[in-house]
Amino acid sequence: MSNQVLVTGAAGFIGFHLCKRLLENNRQVIGLDNLNDYYDVGLKKDRLAQIYNDDRFTFYQIDLADASEMEKLFESHDIHTVVNLAAQAGVRYSLTNPNAYVQSNLVGFINLLECARKKQIQHMVFASSSSVYGANTRMPFSVHDNVDHPISLYAATKKSNELIAHSYCHIYNLPCTGLRFFTVYGPWGRPDMALFLFTRAIYAGEPINIFNHGKMKRDFTYIDDIVEGVVRIIDKIPKPNENWLSDQPDPGTSYVPYRIYNIGNNTPIELMHFIEILESAIGKNAQKKFMEMQAGDVPATYANIDDLFHAVGFKPETDIKTGVERFVVWYQEYYMRK
Repeated sequence: MSNQVLVTGAAGFIGFHLCKRLLENNRQVIGLDNLNDYYDVGLKKDRLAQIYNDDRFTFYQIDLADASEMEKLFESHDIHTVVNLAAQAGVRYSLTNPNAYVQSNLVGFINLLECARKKQIQHMVFASSSSVYGANTRMPFSVHDNVDHPISLYAATKKSNELIAHSYCHIYNLPCTGLRFFTVYGPWGRPDMALFLFTRAIYAGEPINIFNHGKMKRDFTYIDDIVEGVVRIIDKIPKPNENWLSDQPDPGTSYVPYRIYNIGNNTPIELMHFIEILESAIGKNAQKKFMEMQAGDVPATYANIDDLFHAVGFKPETDIKTGVERFVVWYQEYYMRK
């Protein structure tokens, strides 16, 4: 059986780390990324440079929205599994550039599913997001809860991915697993995320913007834990839930080979405590500018990871202090020692 894994978004934060881990596991990896300029393309290329020369890695610069190029890619490779990590990310950017989310997260996702079902791949794993919980305030967030009230376009596209994937499971019997990631952080992280923005501002002696006056909680999840969860799920091909009831439908499972899992640290951290840990790691206090809640943001995230643990025997365990310190070490090496 082929062990080729297609990873979309291979130059992205999570995609790069996943490709690196799969290569360490001796998997054949096909990486795809459009290398767009949503953030520093140089950072994306530097990530790829860490794995580019591995003989088991093949990279294509393709946009998911380009249906013809996607078809050519699938025709030229014997792909066993697809892990879709390519997406237009960011809640706030969706307020100013909604079409980018439609093209990448909807049109691109459909193109990928079409290729996957024609090729009859063994497993389609795709990134969803904790943002799909939206207006739901029942904590911790469970995959068995209703998530029909998104509060950002980004969240709506991620929920749409889950719905579209389920329809392909039903029509084509394509096994699909959606993974709701919770506030991923760590080395090689995205420059638009809070940890990166805070670190850069503290070193520059500039103020950091603290939204909702610091009254936020996030289930910060270290990148290695995210990757471990994804790697284990890749080989956990979903099966129909024989106990699923159509008159009491469970959102997290189905009568078809479809599953949804949370991957989060299961330990919400107050934003102000997070900043204190970062200040300690850097050895310098931040200038703080307290601001109102931004549109599309939620006050707290908190993952119930029982289903993930029961399925693959894993739960994230990297504590926030260790994770932040590792990020700061990488940041210093990458940005301050060039």
